[in-house]
Amino acid sequence: MAREFQRGHKAKISDLTAGTDLYVGVQIAAPGLTFDISCFGLDANEQLSDDRYFIFFNQPKSPEESIQLLGAQSGDTESFRVTLDRIPAAIQKLSFTATLDGAGQMSQIGPGYIRIVAGGEEVVRYAFTGSEFTTERAVMLGDFYLKDVWRFAAVGQGFDGGLVALLKNFGGEVAEEEPPPAAAPGFAPPAQAAAPPAFGAPPAPQPTPAFGAPSAPQAPQPAPAFGAPAAPTPPPAPQQPMHAAPTIAAPLAPQAPQAPQPPAAPQAPSPYGQPQFGQVPGQGVPPAAPFGQQAPSPYGQQPPGVPQGVPQGVPAAGAGLRAALQPYKETATGQRWTPQNQQLMRVDLTMGGAGVLARQGSMVMYQGKVDFGYKGAGFVGRAVGNATGQEMQLMRCTGRGQVFLAEEGSHLHPIELQGDGICVSAENVLAFDESLQYEVRRVEGHGIPGGALFTMLFQGTGTVVVKTHGTPVVLPVTPTTFADCNAVVAWSAASQVIVSSQVRLRRNAYPGHSGETVNLQFRGAPGNFIVVQPYEV
Repeated sequence: MAREFQRGHKAKISDLTAGTDLYVGVQIAAPGLTFDISCFGLDANEQLSDDRYFIFFNQPKSPEESIQLLGAQSGDTESFRVTLDRIPAAIQKLSFTATLDGAGQMSQIGPGYIRIVAGGEEVVRYAFTGSEFTTERAVMLGDFYLKDVWRFAAVGQGFDGGLVALLKNFGGEVAEEEPPPAAAPGFAPPAQAAAPPAFGAPPAPQPTPAFGAPSAPQAPQPAPAFGAPAAPTPPPAPQQPMHAAPTIAAPLAPQAPQAPQPPAAPQAPSPYGQPQFGQVPGQGVPPAAPFGQQAPSPYGQQPPGVPQGVPQGVPAAGAGLRAALQPYKETATGQRWTPQNQQLMRVDLTMGGAGVLARQGSMVMYQGKVDFGYKGAGFVGRAVGNATGQEMQLMRCTGRGQVFLAEEGSHLHPIELQGDGICVSAENVLAFDESLQYEVRRVEGHGIPGGALFTMLFQGTGTVVVKTHGTPVVLPVTPTTFADCNAVVAWSAASQVIVSSQVRLRRNAYPGHSGETVNLQFRGAPGNFIVVQPYEV
């Protein structure tokens, strides 16, 4: 039975099916409108660094044929074949998109979906309707992304520009159109194997009440044969080129012809070689980046959010107010939580469905229709109040829009939990998904300010945003790991915490002792960690 996804839902492909040879079907339609359905093969920086992995009607397959455009079949407007175990290592994300060719907007579409089929059986479906969009001319439907293993995410993110703007947003270049190939390449069905299910054509979807009125009856016809697939949908009429749509979102600053510039010297590599605590949800693991900071872009490439062709740190070409503000524009990645910089976090309430709990007063700006309600902190508020002298009052953010959160210039780090748990000092919690389970834990000890240290244990699936003073450091837990109770930020849920007092009568009898009298000792099996900040309250 297919799993029904909502916007923002994610899952490992291995949890959905044992197969790696998958069929992806997209159904989207509106009266009088024409759609271009494409797949972008992106690198670790979510950029189209290789144009051969932009799969659309003029380029129906990747070089090794791991991604193929099949055309309309089995009730789908467009379909693809994706063979995950053949995708090269440089491609770490597949983004399936639908864009309007000509006039119109996404609010006019009827009920649609993107679905995954393995071995002829539908395993997941994400449904959407035009009521979820307004004036957008493109929509990012779903992503396959590599994070240790291949996963699928239902995105449903609207995009104001058309196909050209979407292509530029992913770092691609718009070239002159070429005539379509004479015929679509065929492929034979994969050999039958015992372990993973073989790739097969899905049956035509049955009408269900959840997706509107049933489809019009069709004459019986045999299932499509994959030995000779139907030709892909022909390109739109040549009266208006596909790449003539104006760019509304993600504009690039106009560039004047410039003399060739010598390449900048490559930056020194990051000292961290391991995946870091606090990475942005949904992104691939960066090759090397300090905790809570954006991974450096490969030499010769621009980082995400910087206009193509403009060196980093140099204002965009041209003069005026727009050029001056270009480096500070809003960053939208299609994810629920997106850091705008080290001190400002953006949460998109239209994704994920559940609300967000945040500290009262942490909202600095919001867009859309957002409701802010008081959330009684209960025991959480009383406990934190006893420990710090100020209660932790929460507000509940719901609705459809984007909320920007910050507090006193603290560094913010989104931590994505996928069934695991983490303990965070209550003073360092800024916001978290309401879908997470949380409780208060008390660490008592003589000498701790307030008599105890209160932490919040978060478990489940969702994101918690942690705030720190400065850039923290992540350390493995060993039998001799100690931390100051005022500097510790978080630790793995499986770690054991013991108050270690170094108070001695002789030391207290004379002035001039170190002052470091109360520490927390952490114990746990290999793999546990603690996070400390370069700051003491």
